[in-house]
Amino acid sequence: MSNAAPNNTAPDNAAKSSYEKAMTPEDLARFFVERANAGDADGLAALYEPDAVLAFPPGARTVGRDAIREVCAALVADGPTFTLEDPLPTVVNGDLALTSTRPTDGTGGRVQLVRRQPDGSWLRVIDRPES
Repeated sequence: MSNAAPNNTAPDNAAKSSYEKAMTPEDLARFFVERANAGDADGLAALYEPDAVLAFPPGARTVGRDAIREVCAALVADGPTFTLEDPLPTVVNGDLALTSTRPTDGTGGRVQLVRRQPDGSWLRVIDRPES
């Protein structure tokens, strides 16, 4: 089954789409890499809660799924290739989890706070992809 969905940039499409849901916190990193490599900004935005915060570009604070979609569109516009990095142990407390990886590109640590949704899936709440 493909994770890709039609490229549609209407504000609520990411939330209402048929994208595969992350059923573990660790699924989010895999989905991010797959969707980024497919150039799918809507699919990337679907990994975030509607009011999520993304600390990207470095030094900036991008708030909300629509703004995150715009940043992701610019990120994938030139067709970079992303690779799945080895995860550090996930820390879970109830419906919150902290995920992280040690990046291979020397940008410091990547860390995400994710929350379990009412349907049991997980979405990013705060994402700091670079330090």
